[in-house]
Amino acid sequence: MCNHKPHCPSPYASDRASAHVTAAHPEQGWSLLCNGVILFDDTGLLMPDRTVMTPHRGLVAA
Repeated sequence: MCNHKPHCPSPYASDRASAHVTAAHPEQGWSLLCNGVILFDDTGLLMPDRTVMTPHRGLVAA
């Protein structure tokens, strides 16, 4: 999918969310990344093979 240099990380790499945005829809809360991942504003992911990765939130200080 990625045709620019340097290539974006694979959808299964730990840094997959750092891929270039190819289509942004902030009004709907999601972006399509160059590696085929759909990134949601709540940090959830829809992978190219249709698996879902639940949102990951940082730790909240007490």
